[in-house]
Amino acid sequence: MNHQIAQIAERLRGLRDALELEVDEIAEKCGVSSEDYALYESGTTDIPMSFLFTLAQTFGLDTTELLSGETARAQAFFVTRKGKGISVERRKAYKYQALGSGFVGNRAEVFEVTVEPNDNPISLNRHQGQEFNLVLQGSLQLHIAGNELVLNEGDSIYFDASKPHGMKALNNEKVIFLAIIV
Repeated sequence: MNHQIAQIAERLRGLRDALELEVDEIAEKCGVSSEDYALYESGTTDIPMSFLFTLAQTFGLDTTELLSGETARAQAFFVTRKGKGISVERRKAYKYQALGSGFVGNRAEVFEVTVEPNDNPISLNRHQGQEFNLVLQGSLQLHIAGNELVLNEGDSIYFDASKPHGMKALNNEKVIFLAIIV
């Protein structure tokens, strides 16, 4: 697994230790199995963004702290220059760039997400809250709560993120979209 995942896994272990929680306790609070949580802490498997978002919400953290280890400091505004957001490559096909990471107490997580084309089946996930996606480039196939949709450049969707959802790039071209999670 890549170096970024290993660093996030280390922060997960540190957080659990600081909270004086057992693996079973933190897993239950975040709605995942103890086995999955232990894998996330091991740094040997992908850690879903949805899990990191849920963990941050559950324990009153900024997702940025889990992703980068840095604490947000901006209180009036925060600017992210093009291509300069905190970047996390969860897996080969997905790259997340956090766009509001420096703002203290942000109420939404905002990401520019790049999805590379691949032949893998769509992997479904779910997390707390609601999500808004706006396709900036390409065509995106979505599965949400048993429905299949296609969004093209300029199309958007707002949905209940607790419903199973997943996506993939179409037409053998990468997709870039704005994701806002609240």
